Amino acid sequence: MAELLKGAPVAAALNEKTKAGASQLRERSIVPTLALVRVGENDADIYYERGAVKRCGAVGVEARSVVLPEDIAQEALLEVIEELNRDGSVHGVLIFRPLPKHIDDARIRAALSPEKDVDGITDGSLAGVFTGNGHGFCPCTAQSCVEILDHYGVDCAGKRAVVMGRSLVIGKPVSQLLLARNATVTVCHTRTRDLPAETKRADIIVAAVGHLNALEKQHVSPGQTVIDVGINTNAEGKMAGDADFEAVEPVVGAITPVPGGVGSVTTAVLVAHTVQAAARQNNVMLT
Repeated sequence: MAELLKGAPVAAALNEKTKAGASQLRERSIVPTLALVRVGENDADIYYERGAVKRCGAVGVEARSVVLPEDIAQEALLEVIEELNRDGSVHGVLIFRPLPKHIDDARIRAALSPEKDVDGITDGSLAGVFTGNGHGFCPCTAQSCVEILDHYGVDCAGKRAVVMGRSLVIGKPVSQLLLARNATVTVCHTRTRDLPAETKRADIIVAAVGHLNALEKQHVSPGQTVIDVGINTNAEGKMAGDADFEAVEPVVGAITPVPGGVGSVTTAVLVAHTVQAAARQNNVMLT
């Protein structure tokens, strides 16, 4: 039976550290503040927003919801983002995506200041991840994967890691984070010829393709650590990951559950990034 790498303990530990950092900033009259920019009334966005606001309040971070109509003009949205860029009291900005179809996502991402991009959507943030220069922030979901590995003492150094998926949100950035921890990383995708041959020899598998049962029993070996990033709906209408949990869990050594794994850490990472952004923007070294 595999060890379940639950996200709740990881989030709790991260929250304590974030709370301490926020307290240090408040002692200097700096209130770390996150702006949540939501366009429209998407239920998933509203659910995440509520969770983020609650998490902010629990650790001493101020949350400001900026709710805009779904039919907002692109130029009007750009003006809102520019206002937030200029507002010195706002340290982090989260823009809920996907945006409505009439909005050019690339223009919106480019408009956001990388210093305030706490969810790692700008080219500047991603450049920081790929160069390792410490600028910008990693996408929260990708960061959550390595936070889980670190919390449970999974040493990546010298290990074979396979990342299933090559998106800029998870696959590519998480591969860089694993490289930074001295793993030997292989990135697999739809054109990979023999996926089981790649995954079976890995020590660590990050499944991030967004397809139900993309990782099956034929893909895994005993003792592996599986980080399942997928969010899918199974035949029973329940949330499920990319891994066929019932088939994979008895084989591998450790696996994140879905729900209750990676997803439960992302908000904690988002708020932690906001505190870090506030510290950087005010030249404060947190201890």
